[in-house]
Amino acid sequence: MKQIVKDYIYLLTGSVFVASAFSLFLLPNNLASGGVSGISIITYELFNISPGAFQLVSNVLLLLVGWMILGLGFGVKSLVGSIFLPGVILFYEAIDAGAAVNDTLLAAIFGGAGVGIGLGLIFRGRASTGGMDLLAQILHKFTHIPLYLCIAILDGAVVLVAAVTFSFTTGLYALIALFITIKMIDFVQLGFTQDKMAYVISEKRAVITRAVFDELDRGATEIQAIGAYSRLERPMLLVVVRQNEVSRLKEIIRRIDPDAFLIFSEAHEVMGQGFTSDKRYINVP
Repeated sequence: MKQIVKDYIYLLTGSVFVASAFSLFLLPNNLASGGVSGISIITYELFNISPGAFQLVSNVLLLLVGWMILGLGFGVKSLVGSIFLPGVILFYEAIDAGAAVNDTLLAAIFGGAGVGIGLGLIFRGRASTGGMDLLAQILHKFTHIPLYLCIAILDGAVVLVAAVTFSFTTGLYALIALFITIKMIDFVQLGFTQDKMAYVISEKRAVITRAVFDELDRGATEIQAIGAYSRLERPMLLVVVRQNEVSRLKEIIRRIDPDAFLIFSEAHEVMGQGFTSDKRYINVP
């Protein structure tokens, strides 16, 4: 029950973010950055159809078509999202909110970021708002084109039509908004932490492991690796540390083995003991 409530909080909060970014930044500046929302901006310009009403009808119809063709169990949450998000847009239309900014570049940046944050929250709530993702899945089913490419084709087509409808420059700004949206979805999905993964290859891995335990209070995992040239087995250490522990780990490795091979990479979201749960200590040999 607690997880269900949490999912709906993510869904409703995310929908408000998406609807607000759309109504205050994208729509007033004609930034049709893909999706059903982008089509609604174009139809509003050409036929004066309410964007909120267009998205409401389109989302519900696409859910029904998706259920009939793909046989997907979208569930109640997706239906709620498909109705609630356009409902918020209709509210902004009713109060005639207008544009938050009149600078197209700022609108692309903040509108794209707001939509990305909102969609990221919706996905964290394990929900959907229907839309072009369903069309992409239908296209993938009948053409066997990779799903990511189907999404790119459909969003690209919307941006292209927007460039013809409004202007080439507006289309380029819409591409900026779309790019920022994709990046912000990843940012929200992967988490806000800046932890690091360290891969260590050293003949003195046992000593390094002991120092990591004692001096950093962190764990380590040995990964079996084979040198491509020598064909010798050289186990590699995987150590996950906080950002403020990176320098200390470097010092430990340099002190013990100056010839060690060390690689750092991003770890966007780390879950488990010592990071998202309390540490539990056991005897270490």
